[in-house]
Formats: sequence, structure tokens, C-alpha cells
Amino acid sequence: MKRDLLTILDLSTAEIMQLLGRAAALKTLHKKGRDPKPLAGKTLALIFDKPSTRTRVSFEAGIAHLGGTTIYLGRTDSQLSRNEPIADTARVLARYVDGIVIRTFGQEIVVEMARYADIPVINGLTDSHHPCQVLSDLQTVQERFGRVTDLKIAWIGDGNNMANSWITAALRLNFSLYLACPPGYDPDPALMEQARQLGRPIYLKDDPVWAVQDAQVINTDVWASMGQEGEARERQQAFLPYQVNDDLLRQADPQAIVLHCLPAHRGEEITGEVLEGPQAAVWDQAENRLHLQKALLEWLLGAV
Repeated sequence: MKRDLLTILDLSTAEIMQLLGRAAALKTLHKKGRDPKPLAGKTLALIFDKPSTRTRVSFEAGIAHLGGTTIYLGRTDSQLSRNEPIADTARVLARYVDGIVIRTFGQEIVVEMARYADIPVINGLTDSHHPCQVLSDLQTVQERFGRVTDLKIAWIGDGNNMANSWITAALRLNFSLYLACPPGYDPDPALMEQARQLGRPIYLKDDPVWAVQDAQVINTDVWASMGQEGEARERQQAFLPYQVNDDLLRQADPQAIVLHCLPAHRGEEITGEVLEGPQAAVWDQAENRLHLQKALLEWLLGAV
């Protein structure tokens, strides 16, 4: 039976841990120049409505490392730009390729693509979720601390797709997640309600100092995501107290790491001193996109 990754909730706890373990092994093999080639003859379609550096390059390089190939379809490169139904595109592509990565706006688009494609569909980012990023962030956390549970993880800033994906990860792995978001910029209330009903240690306030107090991991993201550029000035005023800077970092565990999914706006959501400082793990975090997604492709495309 084919599997999709539309949100982290599509994975069980055991499957997440399996992917993290395999990603670590693939990273080690890559460093030794011994990439396995289980995806020889496999082709991955990349449908991108939004621009990308890390998601596109990590998927293209990743499947190449594993012996496969990609076909890239930008915003105007397919008949979707001329209003072909998603269902039709999904069914046609399923006859040509072995998997689809789609990076788009509405979560409903990836849901419909997965409904009609009888091949695996991977959410490469929507306005609601960014599962591949947070799975690779978990790999980074595990590398630094040897575990992803029994930690306090803080999210500072917008209750956006990244915040939602961190909540879904915490729902599965049961680590403590403290979110600090300005009023009116909260994450998905349905996810927060699910956390409450399950009794998960997932908490939300508008106080960044409260969130980072003794935290081992601090996360942030841009104040205005793609498609929100017109709100940039308003958001800058609301988010100014949520900047990750040296003063805020001093409230965290002395061994804390700082994560940012990039691109970063130095001097806005994070200072250049923190981003370039010894506690930042952002470059390892970016690299791990490659290895976690290789593990994901191996698994979803049926090679292992």
C-alpha cells in the first residue's frame, strides 16, 4: 500500500525514529563516499508553486545520491497553471514517475494530489505544514543531544507552518514544546486542542522569555512568510519583542542550540550574532534536509 507524507501525523512514533536512524546512517555513508543506489531507475516529480533553495536542491541531490532522477515543474511549467484539475495531473503523473514532491500554498492541494495519485506524495511545504523540515530538525536535535525526547524545545515567533509541524512532532514524540507567539498569530487551534485532549506537554503563551527558560532547543522563523509580504510592516511591529538575540539566549540552557529553517533575516527574527554564534546549529540543520529526505525517499518509494 502506498504511503504519503502530508503532515508528520502521517507517521507513527516508531516510523519517525526509524527515519531518524536511517538518515544518520545515510549521512555517515555519504561522508565516506559510499552512497547506496536503491533508487536506480526511480524518478521523482517536483511540483513547485513557491521558490526554493533547500527543498529543491536537497531532494534533487538526495535522489541522485540514491541513483534516481528528478523532473522539476515550476509554477508555469505544467498544465496546472492553465487550470487543469489537480486530480487529472495526479493521475497522469502517477503513470510517469514513482513519487511526487509538491511545494504549494494550500494544504488542500497536497491532500487532493495524494488522493488521486497512486504513488507517494510528499509535502515539500504548504502554508499549514512543513514536515520534511521539522523531521530533519529532529535529526539535528538527536545529533546534538543523543535523543529527541526528555527535552524542552521552544518555538519563538509566528504560529506558522513550522510551528504547526513542531506541534505534530511533539504529538508523536511527547517532548515538551513551549510556543511563544504574538497575540493573533497563534498556531493551528485544532492542533493545540488535540494536544490538550491527549495531555501532551505542549504550551502556548505570548512570552518569549517564558518559552526559552532552560530550553535546550530554540527555534524561530521569518516574521513574514511567502505570500505575506504585504503584511511585513505590521508584522515587524508585532514581532519585534520576539527576536532571538543574546539577551533571550541567556535565558535558555547554557548548552542550548538555536535552529532556523532559513532563509534568515538578520536583525529581524534573529540577530547576526546569534545566527553566526557557537550555539547556532542552522548549517547542520540545513545539511540534514538532504539525509532525512534520502531516508524518506528510500522508504516511501518502496526500496526498503
